[in-house]
Amino acid sequence: MAEQHKEESMLEKISDKLHGRGGGSSSSSSDSDDERSSTTAAVKAKIYRLFGREKPVHSVLGGGKPADLFLWRNKRISGGVLAGATAIWLLFEVMDYHLLTLLCHCLILTLAILFLWSNATTFINKSPPNIPEVKIPEDLAVNVARSLRYEINRGFATLREIGQGHDLKKFLIVIVVVNCSSKCFHISAMFTIASSYAVFMVLYTVPVLYEKHEDKVDAFGEKAMVELKKYYAIFDEKYLSKIPKGPSKDKKQH
Repeated sequence: MAEQHKEESMLEKISDKLHGRGGGSSSSSSDSDDERSSTTAAVKAKIYRLFGREKPVHSVLGGGKPADLFLWRNKRISGGVLAGATAIWLLFEVMDYHLLTLLCHCLILTLAILFLWSNATTFINKSPPNIPEVKIPEDLAVNVARSLRYEINRGFATLREIGQGHDLKKFLIVIVVVNCSSKCFHISAMFTIASSYAVFMVLYTVPVLYEKHEDKVDAFGEKAMVELKKYYAIFDEKYLSKIPKGPSKDKKQH
């Protein structure tokens, strides 16, 4: 009985030691995991991002299909949009096309294709094109004409009332609206097809290139910011600090 008691006590000690070791190893593994996660978080926090960016480029661009388009997630769709924009730029800027001329030429081409197709069906034994009959409803045309007539007459009445000097408030509002409209038309005239295409190309190339080389660009941006801060500190020490400052608010109160 004494030997059995000794064996049981030895087994209990061995099991306790084993459990103690296992608990230590699990705690040490959890501690190591916590240390790894904390070090990775610290490393991520230390990485400099351009303009203080904390989100990926896809999220900065708003996410969804527009971001996929600018970042070339689907190369076929992005390439098709780029080809369409380039074709518009070539038509209106390089070939000096106009919108009305383009519409007329497209109409001529469409009518020629439909005319030849309808006459060729007698020789090739195929059905002619099914061209739908388009009609503007009389009620719709009358309602649109009435609404336009009402708005135009009201505008003429307002201008007549202002011209007679009856309402100063309306006069000032019309002057401000007309002036803002002229400024908007002037600004819109500056943005031609060429400038719009240039902006489009910047939006279409810079984000995807930055996403591919963001580590190098961010490292270069960090060096540039350090140099700028250094030069600013020198400029501040030589010039800005020597500018006399006015009395503070505390001194004025006393």
